[in-house]
Amino acid sequence: MTNTQLTLVQIDNYGPWTVTPEPRREMDLQTMQSRLFADLANFVGARDGYVFFTRFDNMVAVTNGLTLEDHALLQESIGNRYPVTVSLGIGADAVPAGALERATERLQRMGSAQDGDRRQVLEGVPISPEERTDDDVSIAHFDVNDATGKYTDQLNEFDSFIRIEQGYASLMRYMREAHDALSFFVGGDNIIAVCPSLSSEEYRGAIDHVEEAVGVELKVGVGRGATAHDAGMAAKHALEACRHDGTAVEFGTRAEQAEAESD
Repeated sequence: MTNTQLTLVQIDNYGPWTVTPEPRREMDLQTMQSRLFADLANFVGARDGYVFFTRFDNMVAVTNGLTLEDHALLQESIGNRYPVTVSLGIGADAVPAGALERATERLQRMGSAQDGDRRQVLEGVPISPEERTDDDVSIAHFDVNDATGKYTDQLNEFDSFIRIEQGYASLMRYMREAHDALSFFVGGDNIIAVCPSLSSEEYRGAIDHVEEAVGVELKVGVGRGATAHDAGMAAKHALEACRHDGTAVEFGTRAEQAEAESD
């Protein structure tokens, strides 16, 4: 059984801030959002977590291993360097969607995301060290089969983007509704899903659904670990096995990951 710890990162009062005292330049907003995401990814990644940008004013992080003190330090760092602050809600559950629901409810209880008086809320309790295991996090790394040959080298960029996004949207909805997993587009033709414990047949079912629904063919590598980094690296090695062997679903192991990292 997995035990995923998720942190919802929410920029405080962001909507009103973007138009106060008057609407701000769009590229200035886009630049700030991208820098904020990069700083969050750097901070959480240095502690073996993952961050996904979702809507940019709201971001989702896999934070197994991060303490309450780590979260407070993150808030302090952002508050010192940006014109906005962030609130953080922490939740843990055997299924990722459940963890995110807990994290979200904790922020919502403290006020609206556009409440001018809500600042730097930190709610929730991280998983204690005694409760953590080497299999708490399950990461599935999906990849489009021959995206370069089918799309990038054949279509203009926007039409390629449409095809990839159709595959992502179909997979995202299916994994959420069928398995309470959370899937995130991470660039190129890659999708990372934070999952509960699923079988090879269940991953195969997701791949078949996307191909039937939108005609996009996927493969997936799956890994487990104590942190998002551990699980994600095992998933990456499993995905390489898919590419090498021509298979659709492969599971990686921590032993393979450790051996690769020691080379």
